[in-house]
Amino acid sequence: MKHAGIARRAAIKLIVLPLAAILALAAAGLLLGWPHWLAGTASALAVLWLLFSGFTLYFFRDPVARTPATPGLAVSPAHGTVDAIEVLPASPCFSGPCHRVSIFLSVINIHVQNAPVSGQIAGLRHAPGQFLSALKAESALHNENLLIEFASSETPGETIGVRLIAGVLARRIVPFVQQGDRLERGERISLIQFGSRCDIYLPMNFHIKVKLGDKLVGGETPVAAKS
Repeated sequence: MKHAGIARRAAIKLIVLPLAAILALAAAGLLLGWPHWLAGTASALAVLWLLFSGFTLYFFRDPVARTPATPGLAVSPAHGTVDAIEVLPASPCFSGPCHRVSIFLSVINIHVQNAPVSGQIAGLRHAPGQFLSALKAESALHNENLLIEFASSETPGETIGVRLIAGVLARRIVPFVQQGDRLERGERISLIQFGSRCDIYLPMNFHIKVKLGDKLVGGETPVAAKS
């Protein structure tokens, strides 16, 4: 599957940098004959690094999605919990009203996102903003975000939007795709680092299949189906 391994490489980068700093500190201590308490500090930092490494590898896990092949489905673009379902009078990516389903991603959720439908990337729109806690509903309106527009290959002329929203800890949105890319439903599209939110915007001819509080699996759980 496309873009496999990107999340793991991001984790390794985060792990290697502090390790290099700890090793440099330990080497300097040995060469310069620093006091024993500084050696103890290096040991404590090494323990913290091991804990950080374990958490980082867990956070950046990226299993292969078992995507349903049933026609007319839109699967969840993210792993997380549904905390908002509403009808908007105007869609951010196509004319007319739309369904909006908002998914909160805690720090223990997988943070790789998936394509909700098969199709082509019709646009990517980045908007700078704040870094409010993703727990707050207003973060969807005010936080830094990236809107990805999908031109569905199942229904010509149909557009579905996915908005990736940064949080108080998630300050980096890493898209794997660019405009013009063709994707199959369930393929990896992006990574948001450390806690965030993801919204999906669907045309009104979709019937929402999830409810508030549902736990979703990115690339697998059907969020909506054609009416």
